[in-house]
Amino acid sequence: MSDKRDYYEVLGVDRDADQRTIKRAFLKKAREVHPDVSDDPDAEEKFKEVNEAYSVLSDDQKRANYDRYGTAEGPGMGSGYVDFSDIFGGMGMDDIFSSFFGGGPSSSARAGSRRKNGRDMAVTLTVSLEEAARGCTKTISYDRLATCEDCHGTGAADGASEKTCPRCHGTGFVTTVQRSIFGQVQSSSPCPDCHGEGTVIDHPCDMCAGQGRTPTHEKIDIEVPAGIATGRQLRVRGYGEAGLRGASTGDLIVTVQVAEHDRFQRSGDDLYCEVDVPMAGAALGCTVEVEGILPDERIEVEVPAGTQYGDALTVEGRGMPRAGGGGSRGRLVARARVTVPRRMTPAAREALERFAAEMGESHAPRKTVGDRIRDAIDDILE
Repeated sequence: MSDKRDYYEVLGVDRDADQRTIKRAFLKKAREVHPDVSDDPDAEEKFKEVNEAYSVLSDDQKRANYDRYGTAEGPGMGSGYVDFSDIFGGMGMDDIFSSFFGGGPSSSARAGSRRKNGRDMAVTLTVSLEEAARGCTKTISYDRLATCEDCHGTGAADGASEKTCPRCHGTGFVTTVQRSIFGQVQSSSPCPDCHGEGTVIDHPCDMCAGQGRTPTHEKIDIEVPAGIATGRQLRVRGYGEAGLRGASTGDLIVTVQVAEHDRFQRSGDDLYCEVDVPMAGAALGCTVEVEGILPDERIEVEVPAGTQYGDALTVEGRGMPRAGGGGSRGRLVARARVTVPRRMTPAAREALERFAAEMGESHAPRKTVGDRIRDAIDDILE
């Protein structure tokens, strides 16, 4: 941290500042140093510094870590917390702020491409196979353009009103006529006063500059249903990008990725694993126990007599829970891994030798140490 300025100093706020004060300071600083509006050659680096300070101080958990340890990382980041602010598929705070400036009253050059309704936002959420099996709640943190808290999305300050644009008379476009060698040429372009909206606000909101939305660090809980599979999408209504001046807000679309497991392989709702079966148990038949995918689940697997290495032992209803299946589950398919003992007692060895003889198997008895010494002496004498 020695090469970085204090985050509170970057935003110009006291260490006990509330979230509203921190957000106001961030927006004020960002408007000054954002590369879209500043001519400062160091604007990009300064904006990154301001953005980094805000991303930490706007998050209660990161801020607590920063205040205590001097860094946003540290104890307290629970396993159910996921921060997507830096991996949002091209929608980090810098891009969000560019969109904020691009949709604001000061960007007439881009007014023709501006949209009023908020866009959907997308993110990939990775969960473990155990979490997918039992269902879970994951808290994700991300950046978006959210409804302005000061004007509640209207874009107007207290006492202000929205009026028909006097220049374009509400059409959103102005017509210009130019003389040329071919005569008069008429063209239409977005109105420079209302930027194509047809209305103007006499006193815009200071927080959002009349947009009705501001860049915000958001944290929400995502309910992941039991049995979910990779590629399944969860739609959270109203948590995408906020629209301009109260226009409809987009949704947050969460695509789930189920991580690979060290013991189980998943195929649909079936789970595949390997299970060790003793040699005698494979020959005579036995029951072995397998740890299931659900918490504290122990599953008994019946091993029929004569089981061979690699045979599939199936247990119905002990695989993955079926999504929306009312409690039903897929199969558990355990592949037998017959184990051969490396050491045996003399009695066990003798019994196995009798078994081999009974089955007609050729078997050369293992020589003892004394036998090997006598053989070596005989070789020397010869």
